[in-house]
Amino acid sequence: MTALDFLSQAYRLDLRIDSKLEQINTLNELATKCTATISDMPRNPNQSISSMADTVAKIVDLQIEIDRDIHQLIDIKRRIVASIKAVDNKEFQTLLELRFLCGCTWEEIAIKMGFSIQHTYRMRDRALKKIVVN
Repeated sequence: MTALDFLSQAYRLDLRIDSKLEQINTLNELATKCTATISDMPRNPNQSISSMADTVAKIVDLQIEIDRDIHQLIDIKRRIVASIKAVDNKEFQTLLELRFLCGCTWEEIAIKMGFSIQHTYRMRDRALKKIVVN
C-alpha cells in the first residue's frame, strides 16, 4: 500500500458512511409514507405490514453497518494521525492533516497555507515520501 492509499482510506470510508446515511434517510421516508387505496377487491392484509417490516429491517441492518464503519474510521484516523505526527516537518504535517483528516482540496490548502498551487504540490510529494505506512 502506498502512502497516498494509506492516507486516503479515511476519506473513502467517510464517503461510504455518508452514502449509507443517505440510504437510511430514503428508507425512513419510504417507511413513513402512508397511501390509502380504495378498492372493492379483496387484498392481503399482511402485505403492508410485511413491507413496513422489511423496510425497518433494512434500516436496522444499515445502522449496524454504519456503526461498524464508524469504529473502523476511528481506528484508521488514529493510525493516520500517528503517521502524520511522525513526520518531522510541521508544514508537511499541516498540509497532510488539512488534506487527509479535514478533507480540504489542494487548492484550499494552498490558500490556507499561503502557497502557490505548484509549491503545494511539491510539498505534497515531499511530505508523502516521509509517511511510514504501518
